[in-house]
Amino acid sequence: MAAESTPPPAVEPLIKRVEVYRWDPEDPQARKPRYDTFEVDLNKCGPMLLDVLLAIKNGSAGPPGVESGAGDSSLSLRRSCREGICGSCAMNVDGTNNLACLSKVDRDVSKTLRVSPLPHMFVVKDLVVDMSQFFAQHAEVKPWLITKHDMPGVETPQSKADRSQLDGLYECILCACCSTSCPSYWWNSDKYLGPAALLQAYRWIVDSRDEATEERLQNLDDAYKLFRCKTIMNCSTVCPKGLNPGKAIAKLKRSVGEGKAVSGN
Repeated sequence: MAAESTPPPAVEPLIKRVEVYRWDPEDPQARKPRYDTFEVDLNKCGPMLLDVLLAIKNGSAGPPGVESGAGDSSLSLRRSCREGICGSCAMNVDGTNNLACLSKVDRDVSKTLRVSPLPHMFVVKDLVVDMSQFFAQHAEVKPWLITKHDMPGVETPQSKADRSQLDGLYECILCACCSTSCPSYWWNSDKYLGPAALLQAYRWIVDSRDEATEERLQNLDDAYKLFRCKTIMNCSTVCPKGLNPGKAIAKLKRSVGEGKAVSGN
C-alpha cells in the first residue's frame, strides 16, 4: 500500500502595500492622476517589481480570501524581455529610476512601495510615458557608422585596444533612466540632448572605424545640446547597466574644446 503523501506546509502570507500611479486620459470621469493602493502577497509572486506589477494586473497575488480589489487588469505598463536587456520597463521606484525587471522588492512589509512613471515625461497612461522625443534625440546624434566612401562587403577591422574603447558605451539599452533623472533634461528637454543620447554620440566619436568625428563634434558644439550638462551625475547613479554617461559627457566636452583649439576658434 502506497504511503499517503504529506501536504506541503502552509506558507504564511506576506502582504505588501503597493501604491501605483494611475492616470487614464480616456477616463470618462476625467479623474485626476492618483495613486491606487494594492495589497500583494509576496509569497504568491516573483521577487522583482515586474512580477508584482503583473500580479496586480492579473489579480493573482491578492491577500487570501480577497476576490475583489486584489488587482486591476486595466493597469498599463511596458515590458518585454524581463532580463534587463530591452529597457522597456523603466519606471520610478520609491523615488529612483530603475528597470522593474531588475528592481528587487523589499520584503519588509512595514514599508509601502510606491511606483510612478519616469519623471518629467508626458504620461500616455499609468506607467507608460511618451518616448517620442527621447528617441528623436537619439536619432539626432546619428548612431550609426559613417564612412567617407562606399565599402560594400568590406570588413573594417579594429585592434583590441580600439575595440576596448567602446566598452561601457555600446551596452546602453535606451531605457531613459539616466535622462529622466537629470534636472538639466527636465527643464530643457527640448534643446538638451540628455545623457543617453550624448553617451551614444561619444560611442561613435571614439569608434576607430567612423570617419565623421569632426562633423559629429561640430553638431554637438552648442550651449544646449551638450553644454547644458551641469555634471550633477544623477545619470551615472541610476543607470541599471552600471554605465557612466557623466564621464562620457565630460570627455565629449573636452573633445569639443580640443577641436576648437586645433581649428583656431
